[in-house]
Amino acid sequence: MKARSLQDLQAIQRKLAEDRQRIATEQAARQQALQRAHAEKNLFTRAAGAVRPLPSHGRVVLAPQPPKPVAVQQQLDDQRVLREAISDEFDTSTLLEVDDALSFRRPGVGLDVTRKLRRGTWSIQREIDLHGLRTDAAREALSAFIRETHRRGLRCVRVVHGKGLGSPGKVPVLKGKVHGWLAQKQEVLAFVQARADEGGAGALVVLLRPVNGSA
Repeated sequence: MKARSLQDLQAIQRKLAEDRQRIATEQAARQQALQRAHAEKNLFTRAAGAVRPLPSHGRVVLAPQPPKPVAVQQQLDDQRVLREAISDEFDTSTLLEVDDALSFRRPGVGLDVTRKLRRGTWSIQREIDLHGLRTDAAREALSAFIRETHRRGLRCVRVVHGKGLGSPGKVPVLKGKVHGWLAQKQEVLAFVQARADEGGAGALVVLLRPVNGSA
């Protein structure tokens, strides 16, 4: 599982590097073509000297066919989607720190942050309930929720994933996946299991990175 998650991340990084290289190559080629055209025009002017245009004979002068535009915005959008992609098979133990108390903090975030989250220092500003959603729908809903709440400048949200009592064998499949999904979202600084009055083992309290990027 670890190898697969690392391979997924490496594949995404290779794709982004290839896209950047392709854009740079296309821009360099266009610049070289403009320089050649300018040099050829100057060479003809120097060789021919002063010239006068021929009188018009009713011919139609067609405008040159403009080059096809480079879909730079689409490429940027594709790169953004790749950066935001979250894997179902991501193993949080490969790159991130997860403690025994079912809490997570990104490297560089102090232990005091998770302690404050448990104590309720940050007020919960919004929540999402993933009960009853299939894996794909839950993943997309959570990703959109985190992206939107972070864009709005919210700092503390609750994610309700349930305790998995209705799952086959009563194994909380969605709970584990939510942990991995949140750990992959760069907007997330830390999360802890909710207190009993906030959902207990069926929910997480999540601290989001400030919009300005500081801790």
